[in-house]
Amino acid sequence: MGHVSKRQNRWLVVLGAIMIQLALGAIYAWSVFTARLTDSEGIYAFSASQAAWVFSSGLATFAVVMVLAGRILPRIGPKPLSIAGGLLLGAGYIASGLFGESFWVQLLGIGIVSGAGIGLAYVVPIAVCVKWFPDKKGLITGLAVAGFGFGATIWVKLAGSWFGGLLNTTSIFGLPGVQSVFVIYGITFCLLVLLGSAVMVNPPDGYVPEGWTPPDANNGDHGAVEYRARDMLRTPQFYMLWTTFMFAGIAGLMVIYCIKLFGIDALEYRGVTNAGVITGTAMAWYAIFNGLGRIAWGSISDRIGRRQTIILMSVLQGATMLMTYHVFITFGMVYGFILAAALIGFNYGGSFALFPAITADYFGNKSVGSNYGWMFTAYGVAGLAGPLLAGYFKDSAQGSADPTVWMTPFVIAGIVCLLGAVVMTLTTRPNRGLPPEGGKLVAETA
Repeated sequence: MGHVSKRQNRWLVVLGAIMIQLALGAIYAWSVFTARLTDSEGIYAFSASQAAWVFSSGLATFAVVMVLAGRILPRIGPKPLSIAGGLLLGAGYIASGLFGESFWVQLLGIGIVSGAGIGLAYVVPIAVCVKWFPDKKGLITGLAVAGFGFGATIWVKLAGSWFGGLLNTTSIFGLPGVQSVFVIYGITFCLLVLLGSAVMVNPPDGYVPEGWTPPDANNGDHGAVEYRARDMLRTPQFYMLWTTFMFAGIAGLMVIYCIKLFGIDALEYRGVTNAGVITGTAMAWYAIFNGLGRIAWGSISDRIGRRQTIILMSVLQGATMLMTYHVFITFGMVYGFILAAALIGFNYGGSFALFPAITADYFGNKSVGSNYGWMFTAYGVAGLAGPLLAGYFKDSAQGSADPTVWMTPFVIAGIVCLLGAVVMTLTTRPNRGLPPEGGKLVAETA
């Protein structure tokens, strides 16, 4: 295979990766359903904590299954793994649509089954794209996962407002709006992942992009040496990166869960009459900037370095979270709320370009699927802690719409982001000359 066809093939892989991630981003659209699910006079009447549990269980399952996916990816190959993920993702939503009037069915269908599907499929585009683009890891991992953020915009707006909003206009099989949308989305997600999976193939052995020289294993270049997962887990650098990733995740996932509930409370408290529409707009801008942040922060990291970029991103996110209530909401009102949502989404999105790239930098390209699966467990912990943090303080208000109940979780999330920046300043790359005890380092040639 010549260089031209290889280059064409590798960009086709990016297109397939984006298609898959558009579907997997479904989990970030959860906020569009929470207002109806938690309506005390509606057919569901979930508590805020119950709605958070569906979302959190999906995130946690996603992260846990991704460890398994990273381990089996080399054995079964990328295409079968992503296909299996797409089928599970679709099945969970369809089942929750057909039978999901109860909390337990939604927890099982969307939280466990669909979360497992996302976990199986998510690692595939990242691992495949890093192998095709060892020369542009930051940018390409950003592009590969950008669809996750952009997909959430599509699913939020389709459900809430585009063409009248599917929540308001559809009744598949006579089902109420929420369940009807679950069925439609389940079918759509499955088809998107199956289409994207068609191009999920690894490059030929020995593949090197035209004009690029592989890093030298002897001079400590990024990606030059390989750590197996068990060796990586013996390094302090893994746990420092893991902690920083978790702190970033707590802030971003808390906001994804509560942006609609918090926005309605804050805006209506200040006399804004169309708070529901504004929160939908804020959710969409969050998702758009979440996607843009993945590309932008990944590209920046290729220029100034992954570690420095993560520090900068964590500081900006911490400051934004601390200012959201007292600055953006109090003084900015409508536009301040939307701006805060966009900034939080932008910073949070960067994590999903930076952490797979720095995992490859520190521990090698060949094993990034397995290694990043372990790193991604930080996201699962954050998926439990962030939404449940917000749900706890909201439920403790016992039905009160006073937005001051939201101030504490935003402050906590801001502080942990700043702590993440501190941890990252203390982090250095593993010593390439000294393999971990019992491990073997292999020069990167593919």
